[in-house]
Formats: sequence, structure tokens, C-alpha cells
Amino acid sequence: MTLQLPDAQGGLRTYEPRTEPLALAPGASFTSRTVFSAAHVVADPYADVSPDAPAAVDWDATLAFRRHLWSHGLGVAEAMDTAQRGMGLDWAGAAELIRRSAAEARAVGGRIACGVGTDQLTAPASLAEVRAAYEEQLALVEESGAQAILMASRALAAAARGPEDYLEVYGHLLRQAAEPVVLHWLGPMFDPALEGYWGSADLDAATDTFLEVIAAHPDKVDGVKISLLDARREIDLRRRLPGGVRCYTGDDFNYPELIAGDDHGFSHALLGIFDPLGPLAAQAVRVLDTGDTEGFRALLDPTVELSRHLFQAPTRFYKTGVVFLAWLAGHQSHFTMVGGLQSARSLPHFARAYELADTLGLFPDPKLAEERMKTLLALYGVAR
Repeated sequence: MTLQLPDAQGGLRTYEPRTEPLALAPGASFTSRTVFSAAHVVADPYADVSPDAPAAVDWDATLAFRRHLWSHGLGVAEAMDTAQRGMGLDWAGAAELIRRSAAEARAVGGRIACGVGTDQLTAPASLAEVRAAYEEQLALVEESGAQAILMASRALAAAARGPEDYLEVYGHLLRQAAEPVVLHWLGPMFDPALEGYWGSADLDAATDTFLEVIAAHPDKVDGVKISLLDARREIDLRRRLPGGVRCYTGDDFNYPELIAGDDHGFSHALLGIFDPLGPLAAQAVRVLDTGDTEGFRALLDPTVELSRHLFQAPTRFYKTGVVFLAWLAGHQSHFTMVGGLQSARSLPHFARAYELADTLGLFPDPKLAEERMKTLLALYGVAR
């Protein structure tokens, strides 16, 4: 069987799907790296909601996907940007997601870390209001038993007058954190409202402020997540971290080389692309656990083309491709997204994502993926 897939030039090309998936078995957690997948949320397709209404979540399917990731040894990074937070999932929905996922993690022995932000603020806020919003979310995450990830805040970016405000707010939060947290530096390619975070649009100056926050509270920082899509900058920052503070790569363009590392160190991982790549990524890290860096790269390097495709500009819409692949892989019964974001990418984009994922053998049932791709093509008017 072949498919006629649309290309970026407005034509059709013939593609022959593969017939066998990769053999990717569940397994235990890893020994050489700590690896989180930023897991997506499954929307309720039967809910009568508009894109700007509070999200309706299919909790059974959402939690089932987390069990899938845990079964392969991956940790789950919950209520992060892959969960459409700030783009359809409001704080009330995120809070419910954190509670449910943390309870599920306890039940099955899965590792979980949850995003702490300020998205309950809906209007311009003062620094005091930003601190209070962070505190509310931090308390909920700690009460759930999950590790906290202090995410970048749009409200703080708008309220801060300079680096000193970031030092004050983050210092306040770290002093009261019960356990070491992960600090998340999310670049403006993911969220334009975060331009100039850490008090400067000059990334060298911003890095200095970021490191100053960590140096003042090294016992309260488990690690940092860097999402700037700049491998050289991440490596330079990684080498400047205090001893014991981990670097979790969030670079969905250059993750194999950053996780593999060099003579001076390596990055752990907290990645959106490890949502669709979960089983394959887990197998690659298990190979790395044996000291076989070449084998690790041989498995993971071929996935970079798919990741760069999903995360192409505008990068903030990468989650559309992530959910699309989850539907094709059979992890959910539909292609509906929180906030209506299934419309955020084009048919040629979906077609290329399908082709790249199928070539990698990511679909447990290639025939199901092929039939669902045909359904999508038919909806767009491509003749079967």
C-alpha cells in the first residue's frame, strides 16, 4: 500500500509505509542520566467547549499516557508547556492535572516533577503579586509530593525592572522551597513574552544573573532546564554550574550530543520531544548506561530530523505535532487538542511528521497509523 502525501509545494508525493515497528520493550529507570518527558494532555473530544473556554480533559487517557512513559523508565515533567499550559490549559486545569498525575505516580512508583508558574494572574501584576502566585503553585506541587520546577513567568518578565528583581523573587522562592527545585529558562522562541528574561536581552548578561541566583542557593537547586535551542550556550553554562547542580537539556534540536556529553560533563534531559520518542529514547539511554556512547548516538541521532520538524518556527506550536503523533500511535482515540490547537499546523507539516515518525518505526501499529493518516488526508480533501 502507498499513500499520497502533500508536500510544501502544493503537490503530492508517493510514500510507502513501513510494515513493522521497532521492538521497544518497557524497562527500569536509568543509571547514567535523569530523563524526563514533558507529557502532553489528552483533550475530551466530546466536550462542548470553545478554544478560549476552560479546558476539558480526558483524564483516563491522560493518565494512561503517563503510565506508558513510566513503564519505559522515563520521568514525567507535568504541567509544563507540552501540556498546553498558557495556551489552553489554565491554572485550575493545571492544578487538577498535578494532583491527579502526582497521585498516579505514587501509585505506580513513577518519577514526577511539576511546573510552578504564575499563570493564575490574568492582568498586569506587581512583584509582590508575582511572588504570591509562585508561592501558591509551589505549595500545591509540594503538597502533591512532586518535585517542583520553577518555570519562567510571563508576569515576572512584564513586572521586573532589571536583574535585581529576578534575584529577589527567585531568592525568596528558593529560601522557602522544602526540597531542591529545577529552574527553567525558557527562551522567547517558545514564548515571545519571555524576551529579556533574567533582566536583559543580552544572553551573556542574562546568563550571569541566572548563575548568580543558583550560586546564592546551590543547596536548593537540583538542576536547571535550558530551552534556548543553542547547544554551545548550554555547554558553556553547564560548565559554570556549581558542583551537584545538574543541567537538564531542553534543546529539542541538539539533544543527542548534549546528553552524550564530552570530557567536561553532560546534560540530563527534560524534553518535549521525548513525549513521542519515549520508548526509543529510553532504549537509547539504556545503551548509554552501558558506556556505549556510539550506540546511543546511533539510536538517537536519526530522530533529530523529526524533532527539528516538530519544533520548527513558530516553535510554540510544536505540541500540535506531538499530539498528532500520539493519535497515530494509538495513545488516544482522536486528534483533538486543548485550546483547539490541532489547527496550528498545516497538512504538509502533518504529512512530513507522519513520514519521519513512520520511517523511525515509532508507531506500535503501523497499519493503524496509516489508516488514521488516510482519515486525516480525506478530511482535507485528498482522495484515497
